Amino acid sequence: MNSLYRTMFFVPGNDPRKIVGAEIYRPDCIIYDLEDSVSVFEKDSARILVKYALQYNRPDCRIGIRINQADSPYYEADVRSMVPLKPDFLRLPKSETADDIRNLDRLISEIEAAHSIEAGTIKIVASIETALGVINSYQIASASERMLAIGLGAEDFRTDMRMERSEEALEILFARNLISLNAHAAGIMAMDYVYSNIKNDEGLKRDVKLGKQLGYTGKSVVHPNQIGIVHELYTPTGKEINTAKNILDAYEEALKNASGVTALNGKMIDKPMVTRAMSILSYAKAAGMEV
Repeated sequence: MNSLYRTMFFVPGNDPRKIVGAEIYRPDCIIYDLEDSVSVFEKDSARILVKYALQYNRPDCRIGIRINQADSPYYEADVRSMVPLKPDFLRLPKSETADDIRNLDRLISEIEAAHSIEAGTIKIVASIETALGVINSYQIASASERMLAIGLGAEDFRTDMRMERSEEALEILFARNLISLNAHAAGIMAMDYVYSNIKNDEGLKRDVKLGKQLGYTGKSVVHPNQIGIVHELYTPTGKEINTAKNILDAYEEALKNASGVTALNGKMIDKPMVTRAMSILSYAKAAGMEV
């Protein structure tokens, strides 16, 4: 199992076939969904299916569970039934305030203690889906030491803002940028939104590339065909790895020679370039590449 979150693959918690088959697509993380994809008549059965999946056929990848929103009648039952299964995180939809996160943190802590689970084991990912949530995204991102990532729920955000969806997604660019900025400010991951046009591979590629430029390190996906594309674009290329190696070699040589100036191919090498090179090599190793 790698340590990356290039993809968070949503799987309906009430669909046994999809639950069993999700791992074969090799996502970095599977999120069993108890919320949007599950009708109000199947909430209990979805919890039971996810419970059995994690007890008897746990995939060899990161595991998340999207619970129902905090003001729903299903929220507490979701948390109390899922925490004992020790997923890597719970994903809270429609997160709007820091109190939403703190309340979830306290409930998780109570259940961890009751089941002799080490405190802090279960992390939190917040989906931000309203204008208020976007405005409060830094407070949400920094509300708890359990916070792993925040990300935009684009469709709900568009609805809240009365926006029309465009293929270029320019209408959500500000929110997308602000959420990434605040995730980095809080020292957690920025998880990019679901690209819902599952038949447009070229559009997905453009969207992932833009997400990378905005500082995102992974993407939520809803279709298995999206996984390989996202992984390819987030994984360093051979050229990027070689350039990173050369930068670090030149920097180390300058340190040995006590030189205050470092250059490679006529270009000055500064500390941000070195940090970036180290990050690329670390990411490549995590992806199982030879470095």
